[in-house]
Amino acid sequence: MLMKQDFIATLIVLCSVAMASATADDRVDFNRDIKPILADTCYTCHGPDANTRKAKLRLDARHDAFADRDGIRLVVPGRPDQSELYLRITAEEADDRMPPSKATRKLSRKQIARVRQWIQQGAEWEEQWWSFVPPQRHALPKVSDSNWPRNAIDHFVLARLDRERLKPSPMADKSTLIRRVTHDLTGLPPTPDEVDAFL
Repeated sequence: MLMKQDFIATLIVLCSVAMASATADDRVDFNRDIKPILADTCYTCHGPDANTRKAKLRLDARHDAFADRDGIRLVVPGRPDQSELYLRITAEEADDRMPPSKATRKLSRKQIARVRQWIQQGAEWEEQWWSFVPPQRHALPKVSDSNWPRNAIDHFVLARLDRERLKPSPMADKSTLIRRVTHDLTGLPPTPDEVDAFL
């Protein structure tokens, strides 16, 4: 039973670290948060296909989304209430609202709020697809005990534990480690020979 509790505790800490890094800044990422909304609900009429495009408006190209169209700007960074995109998706009148009432896809309140947040945060538009953006190394967070981390990941784990006012568990002995690993990988306890080989 102790082994299952150890595994669950470890899993909770790792999930907490992942969630903390994902929501720490709460920045809206265009490729992750906004582009899927546009692709799902807007590209049918305002996408790359010139044959189906309405109002000569493209929402898949930055130059078109940010262009001045006779004094009307679709996206005004930092100002959702001056951005025609936001005004159209929140319009009260059915004739003005986008997507139109006949469209099969509708925007949820959460999606509308995300678009507003993106515009408020400056409407950053990444041209490059996320998988082509080289990963960047983040600075290691400050921790309460600089001697505890053995690698960079440990800094993030300890920083999260510090925020939760928790202390790391002591290092497990080798018998416990082999038991955890074999249960995790095979679902079965290690054989006595496997334990002896590991020790």
